[in-house]
Amino acid sequence: MRILLVEDDHMLANTMLAMLRDEQHTVDWLDDGQQALNALSGEHFDLAILDLTLPRLDGLEVLERVRKQGMRTPIIILTARSDLDDKLRGLDAGADDYLTKPFAMAELKARIRAVTRRGTTLDASGLSVGGITLNPDSGQLTLGEQTINLPRSELQILHYLMRHPDQVATRRRLEEQLYGWDHGAESNALEVHIHHLRRRLGKTVIRTIRGVGYLLDSQQAATCGAPSCP
Repeated sequence: MRILLVEDDHMLANTMLAMLRDEQHTVDWLDDGQQALNALSGEHFDLAILDLTLPRLDGLEVLERVRKQGMRTPIIILTARSDLDDKLRGLDAGADDYLTKPFAMAELKARIRAVTRRGTTLDASGLSVGGITLNPDSGQLTLGEQTINLPRSELQILHYLMRHPDQVATRRRLEEQLYGWDHGAESNALEVHIHHLRRRLGKTVIRTIRGVGYLLDSQQAATCGAPSCP
């Protein structure tokens, strides 16, 4: 997933960045509330982890404003404020979860899994579209009786497309999923990853929308089975 981490404690932020990237997530980090509001208002993230005590704009104000804009991205509040009133204010303002410091990284991982699975077609085996099943936690792609361990980049792309079947994903959106604000990728890297996915899934499952981006065709995905899609 692409995650926005908003935390002004740089030591804690660096620890969290390492943990989240080890989990194969693309993570962008900010330490300022106004910058966080701008990023959440203008870009797509699968999840935001938001501290409350931030420079320039309090995290609760950031949360309230983006929810008023209609943004539904899952948001986990991460804060040293442990009073019940603060927790209730955060949840009432639209937070999906509330975790107080200090915390165990294992608990944060569990909270992330819980909030990002809400509202998706995800059972015990993974996310499913037609005959394709993807387990985001293990990175395993299942087609009928065949199981494939996907590289990180292919996992990120397929995970996004499967969460938005039959919807066009722009090149920019997919590149943000892969690299966030790191623009070090080669210009044709996305096409290479799509090519590899088509070799696994079949040529017709991921359609090119010329001049725009790509789309996962759920009708074509329904034909997928062992050992691979036709």
